[in-house]
Amino acid sequence: MPLTELVLFAFALTVLALVTRVKFPAVYWSLFGLPAALYRVCSAYRQTMEACELTVSPPWWKVFAKKAVGKETARPGIPRIRAIRPTTTGLRLRLRLPAGLAPEHVVNSAERLRHAWAMHSAHVSEVKPGIVDLRMTGMDVLGTVRMPRRLVPGPLSAIVALREDGQPFVRNYREVPHALTMGASDSGKSMYQRCLIKSLAPLEAALVGIDCKRGVEQGPFGPRLSALATNPDQAEGLLDALVQEMEDRYDLLCLHQGISPGTLLEDITSDIWGLPAKLRPIPIVVLIDEVAELFLIASKVDAPRRDRIVTQLLRLAQLSRAVGIYLEIAGQRFGTDLGKGATALRAQLTGRVVHRCNDKQTAEMGLGDISDLAVPAATAIAPERRGTAIAGDTSGGWTRIRTPMTTLGEAAAECRKYAHLTPSLPVLEPFRPVAFEAPAPAPAS
Repeated sequence: MPLTELVLFAFALTVLALVTRVKFPAVYWSLFGLPAALYRVCSAYRQTMEACELTVSPPWWKVFAKKAVGKETARPGIPRIRAIRPTTTGLRLRLRLPAGLAPEHVVNSAERLRHAWAMHSAHVSEVKPGIVDLRMTGMDVLGTVRMPRRLVPGPLSAIVALREDGQPFVRNYREVPHALTMGASDSGKSMYQRCLIKSLAPLEAALVGIDCKRGVEQGPFGPRLSALATNPDQAEGLLDALVQEMEDRYDLLCLHQGISPGTLLEDITSDIWGLPAKLRPIPIVVLIDEVAELFLIASKVDAPRRDRIVTQLLRLAQLSRAVGIYLEIAGQRFGTDLGKGATALRAQLTGRVVHRCNDKQTAEMGLGDISDLAVPAATAIAPERRGTAIAGDTSGGWTRIRTPMTTLGEAAAECRKYAHLTPSLPVLEPFRPVAFEAPAPAPAS
């Protein structure tokens, strides 16, 4: 090939790489980033492991065998690659750990491995004893969120955001029944709730909203809501109705629990998911926006109402999981400054999603009992990274997530699309939102 054509080809290839890197990062990764990453990993794997101190002393029999044949000293043992799996955003290595190494050693060296192989992020997860997955991303997947296609979240699960390792963040109510979402103003809490409602709309579940900002956040979702409260007085009545529904469901569960003498042991159940489908009541997801409005009072006259609301919330948080009622609570702060019962309620909320916080104390309210490393991560989120949050649960695991850009109109359109799935529960019927028709514009004079 002539030199001129070679230069033009190289120039065209460079332009193609730059354009695809900006416009189509997944294509860029598949064409250019992945081959380069595979070369960096495979060409110097042992040297990288040794430099990152992921080694163990060789077994005695190897040392003896080397000396017996007069060869050089046996090299230290390193994690062995069991499988290499390319992904659309990065690379996943399945490693077999030698005796003496634990997953914690790989976790502590993940940052060094990321820099050694020029990857954007590295995350370690244990598959089974002795086997770990090292998942690396080759780009900033949270910069511009592109949700994976063909996602099947499962029953009563909603795909809400994208994790920093390229995997979807799934809100599974069967595993984590109650959750708390926190963050400063304009940090992305409303975006998170829109994505959550948009994902819950197609599911067979009753959605209940409590929005004491006159319903400006949840009012547009009315066609898909079985009940909606827009002020503290309505919230008090709605919570009373939910507690009554919870008690009725416990009566149903006791009646059909299956503890008669002839019942098989595996048919005995202590929650509604063990009941036959024809008897099982539909699950209810209660979405509370700005929970502080339920706790704060302007005068002592409102104190009885506040105490009743807090009591009913605590009862739901403690008892409602078994009968399929789940809480999704959002607020800017959630600590002792809200008053009696706040910390007791927070202790029942297993899932935590904390957006940008302006002070360390707010981050500690949501993440202090999860991980010491998660707290500074929440305060380090930049203001321009709206929608980015730290998600975790009280088991100690946490990760960065970011919700895709979703307008209020998009979420409302999804609720109208699936309005026919909205169940009618008799106890909640008085709180069913009324369909609102906007007045026609006045004719021009």
